[in-house]
Amino acid sequence: MFNNELLSDVHFVVGKGRQTQRFPAHRFVLAVGSAVFDAMFNGGMATTSGEIELPDVEPAAFLALLKFLYSDEVQIGPETVMTTLYTAKKYAVPALETHCVEFLTKHLRADNAFMLLTQARLFDEPQLASLCLDTIDKSTVDAISAEGFTDVDLDTLCVVLERDTLSIREIRLFTGVVRWAEAECQRRQLPGTSANKQKVLDKAVSLIRFPLMTIEEFAAGPAQSGILSDREVVNLFLHFTLNPKPRVEYIDRPRCSLKGKECSINRFQQVESRWGYSGTSDRIRFSVTRIVSIVGFGLYGSIHGPTDYQVNIQIIESETNTTLGQNDTGFCCDGSASTFRVMFKEPIEIVPCVIYTACATLKGPDSHYGTKGLRRVPHESAATGMSTYFVFFSAPGNNNGTSIEDGQIPEIIFYT
Repeated sequence: MFNNELLSDVHFVVGKGRQTQRFPAHRFVLAVGSAVFDAMFNGGMATTSGEIELPDVEPAAFLALLKFLYSDEVQIGPETVMTTLYTAKKYAVPALETHCVEFLTKHLRADNAFMLLTQARLFDEPQLASLCLDTIDKSTVDAISAEGFTDVDLDTLCVVLERDTLSIREIRLFTGVVRWAEAECQRRQLPGTSANKQKVLDKAVSLIRFPLMTIEEFAAGPAQSGILSDREVVNLFLHFTLNPKPRVEYIDRPRCSLKGKECSINRFQQVESRWGYSGTSDRIRFSVTRIVSIVGFGLYGSIHGPTDYQVNIQIIESETNTTLGQNDTGFCCDGSASTFRVMFKEPIEIVPCVIYTACATLKGPDSHYGTKGLRRVPHESAATGMSTYFVFFSAPGNNNGTSIEDGQIPEIIFYT
């Protein structure tokens, strides 16, 4: 009976223009397989017309829908899967919809992840959208380099730029966003001027994490792009060069490509005062029992009330004396005994059986400090139930007095 005139009692004129095709069908078969067709033929507003026009449906997709309703056979391919998914959703055939999503998931790659993400959001397929975002997280550079990246809509672009889990340097992400803006200007038939790029990017500009760039990267790229205002450029240059750093309207939280929630451990059981600074680094050595990605430290602040500190933070591989990450930054404390976050520009991967040195060189007044330090500090993951242990060792040499028992660098902030 599939696509057969024999005993057919309805015809569908599908598509528009020269692509229009006419298909015979049987009301009873369609009503059994689709709630939408059932309402169309048997509901209170049922149609009596023998010919129904569907200009918004692709003929190949409608034929695939009919094939499935008549025979349970799935007939989809790379060229028709998206239009078939649209048709399956339009006519409420969830089994065919599931087949389409499974097909897309099986063929999901970095070079088509953005295109599929756009479609998944359009068709309200949260499972597929989540898989697309996971793929973009793991292969961000490849995904943004693909042709399909410049075709996404602004909202989809912003959904990606908001993520903390992208694995890409911020300057490279900015270059990709500029490429998207150029393509969007062409779509809107606008000249590719800096002002127009800024206009089409709209809220996406605020999601670029300019503070994560080096001053050299910022000077060679964003500062000369014309996408930022002169005032924004000056403020960001001041942020890069002054301590304490002036506040900017851009996120400075590192993007961490590892999954999971941000975690932290505190190695001290008590807080005292006072701890002084003379230009010497506070240092503590440590190792871990599982791979983690360190994104920053928590440090103690002033005992004299609200104060700004300048600070350089580093993580060094102790045996080779290799600096794995560092940042010249600052923080403002409120005079309490709380810890205050200072972050690296990028996550630093820490592996088991290697000893690392955490360093913080502060410039500012006397601060609180920690006492009754623990040599071995556990962190248990609520998601997996598995524990990660941080084991601390005193750092020999010039460490400003920080040790296992007392001192600074109370808190390590990381992703598991």
